[in-house]
Amino acid sequence: MVFHPAVIALFMESVLISFMIFYSAYHGIRILRGWDLKSGSELQLTLERRTYLISTILTYLFGFQLISLFLYIFTADHLHTLFVGAMCAAGTLYVNANGYPALIMKVVNFLLAGLWLILNYADNRAYDYPLIRKKYFFLLIIAPFVLVETILQGNYFLRLSPDVITSCCGALFSIENGNVASEIAALPSIQMKTVFYFSIVSTAVSGIYFYRKGKGGYLFSSMSAVTFLVSLASIISFISLYFYELPTHHCPFCILQREYGYIGYPLYGALFGGAISGMGVGILMPFKDTFHRSRGGSASPR
Repeated sequence: MVFHPAVIALFMESVLISFMIFYSAYHGIRILRGWDLKSGSELQLTLERRTYLISTILTYLFGFQLISLFLYIFTADHLHTLFVGAMCAAGTLYVNANGYPALIMKVVNFLLAGLWLILNYADNRAYDYPLIRKKYFFLLIIAPFVLVETILQGNYFLRLSPDVITSCCGALFSIENGNVASEIAALPSIQMKTVFYFSIVSTAVSGIYFYRKGKGGYLFSSMSAVTFLVSLASIISFISLYFYELPTHHCPFCILQREYGYIGYPLYGALFGGAISGMGVGILMPFKDTFHRSRGGSASPR
């Protein structure tokens, strides 16, 4: 293991988040089993007080979960000087077999955490807890993913060895490499640009239609998810080339470095924020009528 302050902090944060999420999931099960808003029993009053605490804890935990994705990449990029062959986070994450799987799980959990926060926010806007069972059931789905992320990230950090010779981003994202990243980098530029701009326009049009007509929410949500995936592929395929001004440099990590003005952070922040916002419409659509009925009284935030 590389004993670096950022590595230790991330490792401890991941363990703490996993522990607290499973603690919250335990109480979520109790709420799912015993919740009855029409009851005035002592159990119901206890559950209502408990949900104030659990919702507050989870809001902060999932907020940290969102930040931890960027901290993980920043740390990997900062550590590249310790490994022979690495020039950015791409090489550092390739040091052992857990780096990229941990990154993928962090991306998945980033999206899940954002969707839970949207669901929780909508629930807090109503007065009669209309989505409380849904959001705690969703929490039970998220908890195992967070645990897998913690295990992968822990194994990645624990098995970091400065003696390992890794590959640079030029080799990993080279068209001749033969891996998934190289296949994306090798996608024809014209066709990829066409798909990218078409997905952007389609998402914008479906979003405007949903905003004005109140219909097509699932379409907008689906297009947001598709655009997110297409955009990630486009960054590797052709967008990164404009930042590097090199026709063969397809790395999606180097744009996070200082020499490029850290432009990658607002770029990825906008991309992930847009994906969560768009997909959040889809996760709220099944409860649209329930939510409208619940808004009949005054909201009591918790």
